Amino acid sequence: MKQRQLKNLLAGVWIVNSLVCLAAIGGYLWYVGAQRADPPAGEAAPSPEALRTPKPSITPLPPPTQRATITPWPTPSRGPSVTPMTVRPPNVAVIGYSVENRPLEVYKFGSGPVHKLIVAGIHGGYEWNTIALADALIAYLYDHPERIPADTTLYILHDLNPDGLARGKSIEGRANANRVDLNHNWPYHWAADWPREKCSQEGIFGGGSGPGSEPEVRALISFIAQARPGALISYHSAALGIFPGGRPDFPPSIKLAEAVAAVSNYPYPPINTGCDYTGNLTDWAANVRSIPSLDIELSTHVYTDFDQNLHVLQAFLEWGE
Repeated sequence: MKQRQLKNLLAGVWIVNSLVCLAAIGGYLWYVGAQRADPPAGEAAPSPEALRTPKPSITPLPPPTQRATITPWPTPSRGPSVTPMTVRPPNVAVIGYSVENRPLEVYKFGSGPVHKLIVAGIHGGYEWNTIALADALIAYLYDHPERIPADTTLYILHDLNPDGLARGKSIEGRANANRVDLNHNWPYHWAADWPREKCSQEGIFGGGSGPGSEPEVRALISFIAQARPGALISYHSAALGIFPGGRPDFPPSIKLAEAVAAVSNYPYPPINTGCDYTGNLTDWAANVRSIPSLDIELSTHVYTDFDQNLHVLQAFLEWGE
């Protein structure tokens, strides 16, 4: 009997505890619901739509940045590509040798009856840019043989003083290996010495032991006698302008100077320093051989003035008395 009463008592306690727990849970749920349902004072209750979890806003990606349209570079005109040549081509002749046995090379372009001659490097390493210009013109004409008129043969002696070039790009490279200034050695109005104060950078070299004493000068005299050029340009540097060969004046040289001055920026009449240019190549060519001749001074001791001298080349090739 007592055991049955004890079991009933325990069952009653369990039922009461269960009811109490359920009441507590229900009260908590009612409180939470009330908190969500009642917005703070002054704030409107959110609409059902607002309570929904919003979908993330997807901003469309901007279209890919387009690259600028690339305009191809224009095809450049072909420039010099043969400087120097390691193998002597068929149109190169050795016309003689320097004091130190270096070859004096002349390049030939065209085959017409009108012969013209360009000489560079008469002052060797001191005016090395004249040699660089001659090499650039040679390379250009290899690429553009059509520039030579059908009636013309052009000769280019790219370095008359290779010994001076070998000695260096300084005043010491101006003379040949005998320490002779080759542009004072020609057999016309020659002098072993001359007044120096107005002749820049020339004080340490002479005109040779006699007119035409140097092998380089004699080689070019022989070549001119053979080739019989109808016009001649001798390139120098720097800055004094265009000197027509001849003393006294030789009118065909003046006409050639005017034609070249019309297509270039080199000073003409040239700058007169008062120097007495004794034994000069172009004076000899004009007054002894009746060849219209020019000394053309490049603008500096460094640059070839290549573009400008393409215009000079064209005027020279087209020029006729």
